[in-house]
Amino acid sequence: MTDFGYKEVDADEKTRLVGRVFDSVARRYDVMNDLMSLGVHRVWKRRFVAGCRLREGERLLDLAGGTGDIARLAAGRGARVSVGDINRAMLSVGRERMDAEGKVDGLDWLQVNAERLPFADASFDHVTITFGLRNVTFRDRALAEMHRVLRPGGRVHIMEFSKVGLPVLGKVYDAWSFQVLPRIGAAIAGDKESYQYLAESIRRFPDQETLAGMLESAGFEEVRWDNLSGGICAIHRGVKV
Repeated sequence: MTDFGYKEVDADEKTRLVGRVFDSVARRYDVMNDLMSLGVHRVWKRRFVAGCRLREGERLLDLAGGTGDIARLAAGRGARVSVGDINRAMLSVGRERMDAEGKVDGLDWLQVNAERLPFADASFDHVTITFGLRNVTFRDRALAEMHRVLRPGGRVHIMEFSKVGLPVLGKVYDAWSFQVLPRIGAAIAGDKESYQYLAESIRRFPDQETLAGMLESAGFEEVRWDNLSGGICAIHRGVKV
């Protein structure tokens, strides 16, 4: 059994339910991100990619790459990016958007399961996953796979919602997440239930220290994290030695 928001479900059932959530929200995903974060997610993502310290020609695997926000920023810094996502609808939206903009060439778009990556050992210089790890059924397997496909000296970069440090901010954040976001989801995306799940999944996700411990258990060293916006979001990084 594993968590699907506040519910406990069979592991296979979680995979199916998460797939249904993202099938539903794919077309409105970017609009909803702007509304949910009041546009702040764009600032977070720029900081995240800047902190990856990418070099020209390095290979990057962007898991849960969805609509391509991270891929666009990373490719702009000279990285060769493979966008991986388990959800075909999200990949389709991302590829269509990139083709329409005509700004980024040479991206690989791949439907992959983060728990069973179809790549050889030591294939990438960097692995990123942004707001996607909490939707993975077996996170320990996904982290182990990220470690496996990185070359020695390669780095993992994870950005995910985390634990708010200030009690006052936490109360405001809870009210926004559980009272406002599902209503926005119903009005804009026509799907209240999916955004209720997304809010619940954030609360069920491990806090900063716990996730750091999971990275270390997967074999990563030099693990550290930085809080953004008072801990609403956190960036974790680690090195494969």
